[in-house]
Amino acid sequence: MRTLTLHLADPAAAAELGARLAALLETGDAVLLEGDLGAGKTTLARAVIAALTGETDAPSPTYTLVQSYEAGDGFLLLHADLYRLEDPSALDELGLDEALDHGAALIEWPDRLGAWRPADRLEIRLEETPSGGRDVHLAAHGSWETRLDRLA
Repeated sequence: MRTLTLHLADPAAAAELGARLAALLETGDAVLLEGDLGAGKTTLARAVIAALTGETDAPSPTYTLVQSYEAGDGFLLLHADLYRLEDPSALDELGLDEALDHGAALIEWPDRLGAWRPADRLEIRLEETPSGGRDVHLAAHGSWETRLDRLA
């Protein structure tokens, strides 16, 4: 595992990070987004979605749990918000494994996943700072270890 910490001063910096992240996504990747309510998980996910699909008004999947996006060339991007998931056994119905066969997944509240963790994953923890920005702690696993520096 490799780690990296970045600071995002404002939403524009989050959008830039989202665009860099989108450019590095490969089939089989899972990006696990952690942080308190309001830490910026959905903002970062929307930046990735916008960079890959052009969709600038992506809804939060808080109530639907999952939104999927076609990102071109058959690449599927799944955005999951597991905040309301009460039982990890319901994960089979969400199709996360199948999504990784055809693209990548952005997963908010990954603590609700139970033991399921793909080998190629980037764990991102967002924390609010007193200045109003965000500290972003990245932990790279599998093939993300060689791509991590390109996010800096």
